[in-house]
Amino acid sequence: MPAYPFALVCPSTRGLSLALTRQILRTTSLPVFATYRTGSPQEVAKDILTPLKDVDGTRLTLIPLDLSREDTIADAARQLSDNLPKNQESYLHTAFITGGVLHAEKQPADLDADLIQQTFQINVISHLLLIKHFAQFLPKTRSAAAKEGKIAKWVHVTAKVGSITDNKRGGWYSYRASKAALNQIIKTFDIQLQQRQSQAMCVGVHPGTVKTALSKSFWGGVPAEDLFEPDFAARKLLGMVENLRVEDRGRLWDWSGKEVPP
Repeated sequence: MPAYPFALVCPSTRGLSLALTRQILRTTSLPVFATYRTGSPQEVAKDILTPLKDVDGTRLTLIPLDLSREDTIADAARQLSDNLPKNQESYLHTAFITGGVLHAEKQPADLDADLIQQTFQINVISHLLLIKHFAQFLPKTRSAAAKEGKIAKWVHVTAKVGSITDNKRGGWYSYRASKAALNQIIKTFDIQLQQRQSQAMCVGVHPGTVKTALSKSFWGGVPAEDLFEPDFAARKLLGMVENLRVEDRGRLWDWSGKEVPP
């Protein structure tokens, strides 16, 4: 049975995630399943595909998904499964799990229970639930990927500020804590993949400071050479992930290929 490797980007419609979706469509031949929360699929597809030249738009399949609701995550996994060809051996080749929000508390007095809950819902819980419902698509031991000597990459977009060792400035309580939790999830899930002898590995990636709505309030404090356009960050991340080896699994890497300490 012929292989059908595919990519997943979740979510895929803004900032870095949008740039990653376009970069995968532009530089690979993989079918891409991309999730969105609002708008019509026609509008979302137009926004993703319009800047791309000579890209077959039929490679893009859009799936509705709300990171705050597990029922929509489960429905999205079922919809992806229904869209896979029945006469080929389908497997998830590359997944970018990109969801994140930032509420930058400078001191304990800034902490807000509702915002803390939102931060952990998007930055931690949604990542866990995406593992729960979408890890089923990663290749098994005796799969087409294994026969071809390939290992699938399950990638969480995280942040250097989640590093406890690297925390020299403090602040950003809920964001730092949520990213530290996500980094632990990355390690734990990779151990699970090894225990099950899956033909897949899990890593975290730090894209640097990217010019997106998430970081806009902090652009002024970042040197120009360290503030990246989304397309640049996506290109660097995708290239770095493609070059990761099996022994690099379970760890956090920045956009340049440098390991970020736990």
